[in-house]
Amino acid sequence: MNETNRTLSPEELAKLQKKFSEIKHSINNALAVMMALSEMSQRRPDYAEKLATTVLNKAPQIVSGLQEFTQALNEKAGVKSAVAGDSK
Repeated sequence: MNETNRTLSPEELAKLQKKFSEIKHSINNALAVMMALSEMSQRRPDYAEKLATTVLNKAPQIVSGLQEFTQALNEKAGVKSAVAGDSK
């Protein structure tokens, strides 16, 4: 990690806050849909397939959004990106 001090301009901070808010909103919406489908599938088993499809579609979108935010945050903080495929 870079030891130099890095400050964010108000504009950079506002961009990061906006991106974080968007990701948080997306995660919240996806989880709400998954919870609703999960409850419905208990009453109506035909909703189980829709739940599975939703989870399979939304989960990668959430992960992608979090990776994009992490990359933007790391760039602003001056942190070098991890090697592709490295999950740590």
